[in-house]
Amino acid sequence: MTIWSWSEYLAPIPAESRVTLGEGHTPLVRSRRLGPSVGLKNLYFKVETGNPSGSYKDRFAVVAVSDMVAQGKTTCIATSSGNTGAALAAYCAVAGIACEIAIVEGAPMGKLKQMLAYGATLYRIQGFGIDSRISGQVFDCLKARSAQPNASLQISAFAYSPVGMTGVYSLSFELAQQAPTAWDHVFCMAGGGGLVWAVAKGFEILQSAGQLARLPRVECVQPEGNNTIAGPLRAGQNAAHAVECTSKISGLQVPNVIDGDGVIAACRKNGGTGHVVADEFIWQTQRRLAREEGIFSEPAGATAVAGCLQAAANGELDPDAEICCLVSGSAFKDPTSMDAMAADRDCPLIDVAELERRLA
Repeated sequence: MTIWSWSEYLAPIPAESRVTLGEGHTPLVRSRRLGPSVGLKNLYFKVETGNPSGSYKDRFAVVAVSDMVAQGKTTCIATSSGNTGAALAAYCAVAGIACEIAIVEGAPMGKLKQMLAYGATLYRIQGFGIDSRISGQVFDCLKARSAQPNASLQISAFAYSPVGMTGVYSLSFELAQQAPTAWDHVFCMAGGGGLVWAVAKGFEILQSAGQLARLPRVECVQPEGNNTIAGPLRAGQNAAHAVECTSKISGLQVPNVIDGDGVIAACRKNGGTGHVVADEFIWQTQRRLAREEGIFSEPAGATAVAGCLQAAANGELDPDAEICCLVSGSAFKDPTSMDAMAADRDCPLIDVAELERRLA
């Protein structure tokens, strides 16, 4: 099965134009240790690391690239901190479409190598993803390049690629199908905010279709160094704001508003709020996910879980609530974070005699 099983709710793409790598239908895993450690009885993880390119972004890319196929486009113009670029490069490879990607300065080398392996052309830009002015200039440049007849701009945000973003609705459709009972909270991490907004929209679609009795609260989690949406949402404001990003969490270094205003409106409608967490707590949660739950997540992928744990510790969640956290991408994509997770462990080279001594 793929996300095309939900095609009636996605952007209308002719069947003959649809590409696929088997994306979607990822597992829902019940927490055995992290949830109980903060008094949550019903905490679950939606583990997106098993998607073809290793993150939830495949849900976006499969629809975006299929739409390009339907339109006869031959060049994909994109921007990425890693996962979007890897996903687009993979699906462009399937479709025979050239892929050119502007990369944020702090993108992990593992993700760059993945994109290069798929055959993408990369432009890594100083200050991009850190300085909001430079980031805005990059977007303007990409829009100009994509205005050529054969090209299409693909950025995983409703502000730029609303057709592709319909693919992310499938996360909500799957969660509704997999829920042990009705969800009370769904925690999502945010950079530009597209994921949070898509999840909220997906639940709204199901409710409008009579398939969901009530909307879960969609919770927006950001690192404190890229607090464009979560803080304003929590403070009762109606608009996101640009920042100078100081967070080191790759994938969430998006200092511009992008989809932030839409996120705030959607979360206010369903009762969700914002959660701002420190980088160090995100890294700690990433390590705990690996060692206590067996889930191998990159730091951005652990951010929603960090927000949930912080909210529970602050007494903001009902211990009996049905809660899901999205784990959005694999740690294999970020070798530096893998090194940090394993820094207190080693793998010495020993001889057989030493092995016998240690196992005695």
